[in-house]
Amino acid sequence: MLWVLPAVLMALLLVGTALWWVNHSLRLKTPGLELTIEPGTSVLGVAQAVRDAGVDLSPLLLYGWFRLSGDSRRIRAGNYELEPGSTPRSLLRKLVRGEESLNSVTLVEGWNFRQVRAALQKAERLKPDSQGLEPEKIMELLGLPGKAAEGRFYPDTYTYARGSSDLALLKRALQAMDKQLARAWEQRQQSTLLRNPQEALILASIIEKETGRPGERAMISGVFNNRIKLDMPLQTDPTVIYGIGPGFDGNLRRRDLQTDTPWNTYTRKGLPPTPIAMPGQAALLAAVQPASTAALYFVARGDGSSAFSNSLEEHNQAVNKYQRGQ
Repeated sequence: MLWVLPAVLMALLLVGTALWWVNHSLRLKTPGLELTIEPGTSVLGVAQAVRDAGVDLSPLLLYGWFRLSGDSRRIRAGNYELEPGSTPRSLLRKLVRGEESLNSVTLVEGWNFRQVRAALQKAERLKPDSQGLEPEKIMELLGLPGKAAEGRFYPDTYTYARGSSDLALLKRALQAMDKQLARAWEQRQQSTLLRNPQEALILASIIEKETGRPGERAMISGVFNNRIKLDMPLQTDPTVIYGIGPGFDGNLRRRDLQTDTPWNTYTRKGLPPTPIAMPGQAALLAAVQPASTAALYFVARGDGSSAFSNSLEEHNQAVNKYQRGQ
C-alpha cells in the first residue's frame, strides 16, 4: 500500500495549488478592466469574455473553476469592473452577486426639466433613449400620458449600470417623487388651502426657486398661502422667468411682468398650471406646512435671506432699503 502515499501527496499538492490559484491575483493588462457579460452567455463564453476583456488567463482554466465551484449557473449578466488584486474567487463572487460597476448622475434641487435632460445627455455610459423626444412623449413612455414633465422627478443622486436607459433612470426619479410627495401630503396641515398633491408640488417648486435657506421655506409658504386666501396674485418672479423660457437673458424687466403667460403670477391669480422646477423634500414639507404668519410680502436682502412684511407700506420700505439702497 506504499503506492497510496504518493497518490495522497499528489492529491494534496493539487488541492493546495488550486487553493493558491483561486486566491492569487489575476494578471490584468490594464488597471480597471471593463467586463461585459451579455444575457444568455454560456459559462465557457463568460470565461472567454474575461480573457477578451484583458485578463491574462486561459479561458478553459477559468471555466473549470466556475464549474467546480458549483456557482456557474448563478453567474449574472451585466457590466463589471476588474480592479488590480482581483482573484478568480473574488471575480466569481462578483459575477454571482451581480456587483456591477456603476456610474452616477445627480439631479439638483431647483432644476427644470431642460436642465435634467442636459445632465442625462452628458451622463457617462447612459443610453440616450429619450434624446429627440418631446416631453409629452417621454411622459407617455413613463406611464403618465397627458401629465407635464416639469417638477415630476425627485432631485437626488442616481446610480446606474453601463448601458442603462435614461428612461429607466427617469422612471426611478419619477417614482421617488411620487413617494416623497405622498409622504409630504400625509403630513399636511388640516387647514391647508391646497386641494391635492399636485398643487402642493407646484407650490413647493416655487418655494424651491424663491429661497435656498432652510429657515425661510415655511415663511415663504406662509406668505403664498396668505395671498391665496385673500385672492391676491402670488407675484413671484421665478414663475415669470419660467414662462419666458430659454430666451430669458437674466434681466427681468417691467415688460416681462406685464406680459401674460400661463406662469405669470403678476397677471394671473392662483397657482400656475405646472411646477416650475424640481422641489426637494424640505420644500415639499414647507408647501403643506406653512408658517403661521401675517406676512404678505417678502424681498431679498441681498445676502441670501429675505425681509418679510405684513403691509405694503412696510414692504415698500424694505424694497427701498435692500433693493434700491435708500
